Amino acid sequence: MTEFNYQQAFSRNIGWVTEQEQQVLRCKKIAIAGLGGVGGSHLLTLSRLGIGAFHIADFDKFELPNFNRQAGATVSHLDRPKTDVLAEMAQDINPELQIKKFPDGVTINNLSEFFTGVDLYVDALDFFAFEAREMVFAYCAEQGIPAITAAPLGMGTAVLNFLPGKMTFEEYFRLEGKSETDKILHFLLGLSPAMLQRGYLVDLNKVDFINHKGPSTPMACEMCAGVAATQALKILLGRGKVLAAPWGLQFDAYEIKLVKTWRPGGNNHFIQRFGIAIARRQFMKLTY
Repeated sequence: MTEFNYQQAFSRNIGWVTEQEQQVLRCKKIAIAGLGGVGGSHLLTLSRLGIGAFHIADFDKFELPNFNRQAGATVSHLDRPKTDVLAEMAQDINPELQIKKFPDGVTINNLSEFFTGVDLYVDALDFFAFEAREMVFAYCAEQGIPAITAAPLGMGTAVLNFLPGKMTFEEYFRLEGKSETDKILHFLLGLSPAMLQRGYLVDLNKVDFINHKGPSTPMACEMCAGVAATQALKILLGRGKVLAAPWGLQFDAYEIKLVKTWRPGGNNHFIQRFGIAIARRQFMKLTY
């Protein structure tokens, strides 16, 4: 029986990273909150990159509606906690992985513990988990922890990096004090100022913001993981230019378009305010 060997297992990374850089990645710890739509894919992709340690958080179990997009969503995993399933899958890739599970999710009570010793945060919280997301990103800004959010939108991804000393999550999205409806619109338009995905949604009735539901694709989740892991590599190794908010990136495979966005002032930018106002009127038509 072949025994696990770290150097051999990740030897095909060498060439795109040096052997020394691979050892640097081996010593890094990444926190991932949320193991649903994109979180599981983030964890498995980063494990294959050779990251050595993770803190993972999710309070949910796998259900049938997860099957179209979530890593770990299989018949054999139904009704099992996502933290348990994904930890097993990641350690099946790298048995040496150090994984600390937070099966109650990220809360105010475990926030400090969740980020202890962490080099980077990768956001994978549910789109509508605004309270948790605001709390987590505020903590990252206070503690100087770089943070990445990659959103699955349509058949593509929109990526924003929040780096120490740069624009913070709140400065960009401006969610504080907003109603839930306004938070939804601010977050969506902030993630994807270009809104490349809007042209090919075939059934608008399946978008149900009130009940926190919307359509999704597996392609978008996998693209999120690939782009986020690439950003993680550059940040952790200090290699090359990293776009930081208010700069962002959106790629849509269906439209075959790549857009680099720039919104100085974030959602306070006049183009963003105009777009949010239009989206709010459309939202009101859908709900009343």
